Amino acid sequence: MSADPDLRAYRRIVVAFSGGKDSLAALLHLLDIGVPTDAIELHHHEVDGRGASFMDWPCTAGYVGAIAGHLGIPVYFSWREGGFARELDRNGTSTAPIRFETPTGIGRAGGFGRAGTRGLFPQTSADLRVRWCSPALKIDVLAAAIRNQNRFFDGRTLVVTGERAEESPARAHYARLERHRTATAARAVEHWRPIHDWTEARVWKMIASSAIRPHPAYVLGWGRLSCRTCIFGSPDQWATIRLLFPAAFDRIRRREAATGKSIHRALDLDRLAERGHPFPAATLHPDALAQAEDARWRLPIILTPWSLPAGAFGDAAGPT
Repeated sequence: MSADPDLRAYRRIVVAFSGGKDSLAALLHLLDIGVPTDAIELHHHEVDGRGASFMDWPCTAGYVGAIAGHLGIPVYFSWREGGFARELDRNGTSTAPIRFETPTGIGRAGGFGRAGTRGLFPQTSADLRVRWCSPALKIDVLAAAIRNQNRFFDGRTLVVTGERAEESPARAHYARLERHRTATAARAVEHWRPIHDWTEARVWKMIASSAIRPHPAYVLGWGRLSCRTCIFGSPDQWATIRLLFPAAFDRIRRREAATGKSIHRALDLDRLAERGHPFPAATLHPDALAQAEDARWRLPIILTPWSLPAGAFGDAAGPT
């Protein structure tokens, strides 16, 4: 495939939209090069399965919805029933079914696979066989949404994601344009990474031009938006979580204590946090802190005057 697609050839463009800076920059780039809003749809996967907060930022789905509303682009939410917690606790049962919003309602797929057992937190690896959170709660969820809607047989689909080569050696080797994993002879789906060669500086410049408020995680000091209690969390991230979000920290700590299996290969949560220092910006933004814990989005989505968040160009611990 050529490096870039002919965007006029697609019936729809599906943006896998986490709410992080890179997926936001990819979306804004589409608009900047003239893709009409009615050709785009956002898809966001809710890691906690619409249950109680366990791993993810409580505000993220609301933030995604606020951006979609501001830009006038439809957003479809999807999730695996029970989310991360149910998959982690799976013991002799099948992986839970997937739910996904559609233009006409909520679809359901899966839940009939082979019985299996988890018990261990995902491992900090580029190998998705052991870093099971990414496929089980994100990649497979989007694939199920595409495979189980007949509308994706009608015309070509382009899936857009925001991975960048600068993020990790593994991502540097990703193809810019390739056949999507859901493609078949009857279902034409390609996968494009339009900002694969962008620097972080270019990403923030694009977001600044839109004046869209960055996710609260960046304002509080995080350099990347993953789950709040991401398995890749650095010592500084864990020290910040312990300070700002003690209940979220304790949920993981209690899980470690009950099972004897830590989120990190060698260190339990307390030792991880002890090795770090809270981000300097962590206590300077009470509005961002309050919003981070609130599932209902309450802040203006446009930030005036716009300012670069404290986490920009900072702690970049996250999926490889």
